[in-house]
Amino acid sequence: MYINILLTIIPNTSAWSIENASIMIISNLLCIGIGRYAIKVRGLGPGIPILGLEGFGLPELLATTSLGHIIGAGAILGLNSVGVIN
Repeated sequence: MYINILLTIIPNTSAWSIENASIMIISNLLCIGIGRYAIKVRGLGPGIPILGLEGFGLPELLATTSLGHIIGAGAILGLNSVGVIN
């Protein structure tokens, strides 16, 4: 009986779509670009030789993509609640 009440108050979130993925990719790339120039102390941890970015290592990549996921999730939830994306 209480399960039905709980199911009615849970918000309807959208399933995965290419719109959601593109918003998340754009927000991550934006945060990586901003973090590349905003992080003052760089290169303290292990580097990422594949990317070819000088002084932009694993700690910087993890920090910027974590912020990118927070911003992307907020943008997806906000756009979903407004009705711009489904």
